[in-house]
Amino acid sequence: MVLIAPFLAVLLSFFIANSFKPKNKNIIALSLSFSGAFLLSIIIFELLPKVYTSSDNKTIGLFIALGILLQIILEFLSKGAEHGHFHLDKKSNSIPVLLWISLSIHAFVEGIPLESDSGLLYAIIIHKLVIAFILSMFLIDSQTSFVKSICLISIFALMTPLGSFTMEYLNAYPQLILALNSLVIGVLLHISTVILFESSDGHKFNIKKILVIALGITIAYLFV
Repeated sequence: MVLIAPFLAVLLSFFIANSFKPKNKNIIALSLSFSGAFLLSIIIFELLPKVYTSSDNKTIGLFIALGILLQIILEFLSKGAEHGHFHLDKKSNSIPVLLWISLSIHAFVEGIPLESDSGLLYAIIIHKLVIAFILSMFLIDSQTSFVKSICLISIFALMTPLGSFTMEYLNAYPQLILALNSLVIGVLLHISTVILFESSDGHKFNIKKILVIALGITIAYLFV
């Protein structure tokens, strides 16, 4: 399930976007808010306690900070695509190579801790569903051919399972796994908080967004 679920989530979002081509930005923004709240809750409830009871706190903190820095660099390349900001150049319909490189690296990193954490798997699947949907709409708006779109989406979909698959060969190095998991926490911590603050126009909170965020936190706490 760890290897196949994130892959299927991306493909599902792609085919839904291509079949229905919905334009309701409010629903997309609320979906982003839910995914951000759910992801942040999993980090707080499960990932942080796990790493901070395993090793030197300062070292763990360093790798979390490096993860935040890594995500900032990736967002510089992708212009914020990891949290739903896709900007099409009106003068050119070509897909930026740096965008796909950044998204692929981010997706690979997301898969690193999935093998050992079922709660995070659910959070990543929800995150994938929303981001892949927005990405698919971006491809539609750019008038990218269906064949090219499915190839690009497939590459993106494969990166998270590839990250999980790679980690299976590092089980003999627990300190390295701990460092990488802490790095991923930093990446996801940055992503989830940015989503919460940027998933509505003007960076303003409204009652629907607050309720959706509360729902994400509640579900993560009670059922994961």
